[in-house]
Amino acid sequence: MSSSTDRTPSRLAARGLTLAYDDRTVVTGLDLDVPDGEVTVVVGPNACGKSTTLRALGRLLKPRGGSVLLDGRELASVPTRQIALAVGLLPQSPAAPEAITVADLVSRGRQPHQRWWQQWSAEDERAVTDAMERTDTAGLAARPVDELSGGQRQRVWIAMALAQETDLLLLDEPTTYLDIAHQVEVLDLVRQLNRERGRTVVMVLHDLNQAARYADHLVAMREGRIVARGRPSDIVDARLVREVFGLESVVVPDPVTGSPLVVPGSPWQPDDGHDHGHGHRHGHGEAPEDAVPLRSPSTSRSPRKANP
Repeated sequence: MSSSTDRTPSRLAARGLTLAYDDRTVVTGLDLDVPDGEVTVVVGPNACGKSTTLRALGRLLKPRGGSVLLDGRELASVPTRQIALAVGLLPQSPAAPEAITVADLVSRGRQPHQRWWQQWSAEDERAVTDAMERTDTAGLAARPVDELSGGQRQRVWIAMALAQETDLLLLDEPTTYLDIAHQVEVLDLVRQLNRERGRTVVMVLHDLNQAARYADHLVAMREGRIVARGRPSDIVDARLVREVFGLESVVVPDPVTGSPLVVPGSPWQPDDGHDHGHGHRHGHGEAPEDAVPLRSPSTSRSPRKANP
């Protein structure tokens, strides 16, 4: 299902993309247009291909079939430096050189802007300082990265990606290792970069509620294919949660933002007489007629009766 099949021109796109690791195909025949100037969030269960797709969009993984296009050109034919000036990528679990300091690592985000004859410039210094201030890592500048906590390291890697100052930013689970306060700070920062500086962002997130809150454009994947795409308010409902995550739920408006808020129930088990996810789609403020009632953690595994 999809809210729209129309394609609009975009700087970054995939056509018929098939991705594999050795003999294991992960993504098959995927078409994707990344809307310019918007925040796109990709969600789905583990091993559905969302991070693999992001790696291909950043040219970290060569397609087995199809292509990735940057400004209408196949990514494989674009010079590496030109890609690095256009696309910033934060992969999962990056590794820092041993004993490198925070300031030095963040400064590496400026490498695509350097020439062999060019010294470190005031513009480079400004970009690094701005990135560290925005990610609350300026106070860590002199510390070795390998001495930091997981959350601190994640913020340093995000700072390096920001220092690159690209128009397109690809972030693979940028909230990993972060406590809830820093998760919100990072996601607010991403949205601010989009709103104030026009950055086009593609993020992979595990948390569907965070995705629905921060995405302009949501892409839901399962088993290597796109199941739905569109505005969160248009596509996030109980049927989508059931189809993508195999979970019963009630979807209500977020009391803070008005975006869809998923209240999880129990794993979905199809029974005769149910629509099995192929019937009428409910709006995000409605509970489907066949939804399993929510249970208190203290109750038994059998669902309790709903209140009349």
